[in-house]
Amino acid sequence: MSGSDRRGDDRAVVVGGGLAGVTAALELADAGLRVTLLEGRPRLGGLAFSFKRGDLTVDNGQHVYLRCCTAYRWFLDRVDGAGLAPLQDRLDVPVLDVAHPRGPRLGRLRRSALPVPLHLAGALARYPHLSLAERASVGRAALALRRLDPTDPALDGLDFATWLRRYGQSPRTIEALWDLVGIATLNATAEQSSLGLAAMVFKTGLLSENGAADIGWAKVPLGDLHDTLARKALDKAGVTTGLRTRVTAVSRTGEGAWRVDTEDGSFDAGTVVLAVPQREAHGLLPAGALPDPDKLLDIGTAPILNVHVVYDRKVLKQPFFAALGSPVQWVFDRTDASGLTDGGQYLALSQSVAQDDIEEPVSVLRAKYLPELERLLPAARGSKVRDFFITRERTATFAPTPGVGRLRPGPRTDTPGLYLAGAWTATGWPATMEGAVRSGLGAAHTALAALGRPGEHPLQEAV
Repeated sequence: MSGSDRRGDDRAVVVGGGLAGVTAALELADAGLRVTLLEGRPRLGGLAFSFKRGDLTVDNGQHVYLRCCTAYRWFLDRVDGAGLAPLQDRLDVPVLDVAHPRGPRLGRLRRSALPVPLHLAGALARYPHLSLAERASVGRAALALRRLDPTDPALDGLDFATWLRRYGQSPRTIEALWDLVGIATLNATAEQSSLGLAAMVFKTGLLSENGAADIGWAKVPLGDLHDTLARKALDKAGVTTGLRTRVTAVSRTGEGAWRVDTEDGSFDAGTVVLAVPQREAHGLLPAGALPDPDKLLDIGTAPILNVHVVYDRKVLKQPFFAALGSPVQWVFDRTDASGLTDGGQYLALSQSVAQDDIEEPVSVLRAKYLPELERLLPAARGSKVRDFFITRERTATFAPTPGVGRLRPGPRTDTPGLYLAGAWTATGWPATMEGAVRSGLGAAHTALAALGRPGEHPLQEAV
């Protein structure tokens, strides 16, 4: 399986078939390199995948993106999947508070057609989950947030909650607004989040362009996008894809090229992209590739729990909603996407910051979440639960804690020809599908520049 040319300068091996790896492989192949993509699993897609459960096709977790996620939108276009994951025409998030003293109250976070920041002013003025004074304080904090530079290293060492309190944000305001968004995008509370990453999320999503925060999600199983369509795009680009192929070592050859060893053989190449999680990358990095490789081990991880419930009838009219006053965070209707056609309804609960629940038995989680769904959705109280199951991603994202920015490496290593990709690398974004795609683009274009083949970046911006 070794390359036929001595140095293999026109050969590239990408290790890892998640969004970062698929992106890097496509870009390198489009530039004329002979690319091999190696993935240990029997499928592509990394941590955004689907599986079969009886007649249902189930996503391991609910994944959404925003209109400002230009790299992921490029990816969808590149694999001919944009029409299968449409965006809202206009941001609209139902927020249901079941702990209000006068009973459940429904509010909405909607944008108008007005310019930033006035596009959210009307929704904030009508947001019933905050007092008048708290709503006014949000406006002042948002204006201050617009003045921050998320790339300022000083912001990386501070936590978001301290900054919010400094600008008059009450615990209720943090819970009902800032954490409502932050937990879903950062997989951390404001207390646990780097101010730099939080500022990037809120400035880009809510304070950059009018429609930046419009939400998109797949209307089909994620595997249709990230595996089936991705494989078609890779095949068309000429990429050789090896599934169930676990890489065991990456080393220099005597001729100065790279050798990638697997359990079944080896591949020679002039360019190698490690698009795997940080701990796996640490284990594969050759000596001297990074000045302090153990920093990768200091990048923490955070879990996400997904609760899946199939009812015998329709209990939710909205496509999704967020909850307050309940351990439930976000609830999505996955009925059509899963292939359920017999009149029942399949709901998926996405539970970020799930450290307390991630190891709980299914029976304990069932006893916790089914009553909560009945509190939130009256129609569920008389419905039969046909199925209840859990998916757990114990290392779903890197932890965006203060100081994590100094730990995240860029795509280039100290060893020519070896590059890093993954949402955990220094993309400026938190651990999202957007960050993963950006990392793959960054690694590919850094490699191409080193080969003297610089091309136009698809985002037409520095990544």
